Amino acid sequence: MVSATTSGAPARTDRAGDGRWTVVLCWITVLLEGYDLVVLGAIIPTLLKTHHLGMTAADATTIATLSLVGVAIGAVCVGPLADRLGRRRLLIGSVVLFSVFTLVVPLATSVWMFAALRLVAGLGLGACMPVSLTMMAEHMPASRRARASTLTMTGYHTGAVITSLLALQVTDDWEILFYLLGVVGLVVAAVQWFRLPESEAFVRAQRDGEQRVPFTELLKPAYLRAGIGIWVASFMGLLLVYGLNTWLPKLMNDAGYPVPTAVTQLLVLNIGGVVGLVAGGYVADRRGIKGTTMSWFAVSVVMLACLSIKMESDLMLNVVVFLTGVFVFSAMVLVYAYVTSYYPASVRSTALGSASGIGRIGSIVGPSITGALVSSGVGHPWGFYFFAAVALLGFLAVLTLPRTAADSGARTGEPAV
Repeated sequence: MVSATTSGAPARTDRAGDGRWTVVLCWITVLLEGYDLVVLGAIIPTLLKTHHLGMTAADATTIATLSLVGVAIGAVCVGPLADRLGRRRLLIGSVVLFSVFTLVVPLATSVWMFAALRLVAGLGLGACMPVSLTMMAEHMPASRRARASTLTMTGYHTGAVITSLLALQVTDDWEILFYLLGVVGLVVAAVQWFRLPESEAFVRAQRDGEQRVPFTELLKPAYLRAGIGIWVASFMGLLLVYGLNTWLPKLMNDAGYPVPTAVTQLLVLNIGGVVGLVAGGYVADRRGIKGTTMSWFAVSVVMLACLSIKMESDLMLNVVVFLTGVFVFSAMVLVYAYVTSYYPASVRSTALGSASGIGRIGSIVGPSITGALVSSGVGHPWGFYFFAAVALLGFLAVLTLPRTAADSGARTGEPAV
């Protein structure tokens, strides 16, 4: 089945044979985001060592911050556009935007041009994840919405691992990492143009005249209670994800663990994250998304508190760090799964974009606060106390969420979450 778009290009709706393209292309898009958001951290040591463009540590921090700011703005802005213009068009456009500007990053002639290119690339990058998660959720039956979100997000960690491995191979030839990402991104966009179907849920909402929903719809009484809880939970969740990924090795080293052991824990943490995404989606679809998300945040509090204690056994340390990754990373994604299940198609992408965008603020705040604790010489144990408190706030935020749309007066026609 095909449906005409305003651009004149055919947009197949998500029927049997095309469904697998939705899964594969959305997963690859999120993989590209995982690759991109790790690539800068992987090359900063090389940029500083070679004094590229005269770059200083402060310059690198500014570039990293502006990249995340761009991602946050892109995530917030894409939602209303995707609910008005369609998921397919916005996803393809976003991939093209960040791919083109990623390709030209190595050509920057000044630090500020480098930062500006990363900012604009971030705008496209930030739009990719919310739209991908929305399309995956609308492709799956409502009973499998949690697994749709967690499965999609395994692509993020896969991309991060690929970047890490490639960075070890290219050493000083860091430009290759950007050229490769830009070219692959454009190839993916071309395949999406020809093979990615439009979401049937969006097509139905468009046909029924429900697609033009402004962001202010989320502030109405029917959605406000859920919105506040989601925004706080998303903020806390991404604060944990980025804070831990940025500072875990340093916190472990400050606790007295040797550097190789401390660095290894980052790998253990992310392996746990992949396992947690698979397990969390399965449990949430069987037991309910809200209850599972609360449980995941609660266990995260305990695991993070345990990390404040110096462990003599490497096995025990690995187990605790692994479980921390299992519960912390998937708790964040289960918040997104709640969004895709709670909101109707007419406002789903807007809601998911707002959750992702506000969460991105947490991704900026988390490393900054933890860095301040480390600089003050109290990174261990107070860094882990801070993370445990953040996880507790995430738990309390999810606790306030309505279990069903009917509990808040919203009309979705969807089953309980």
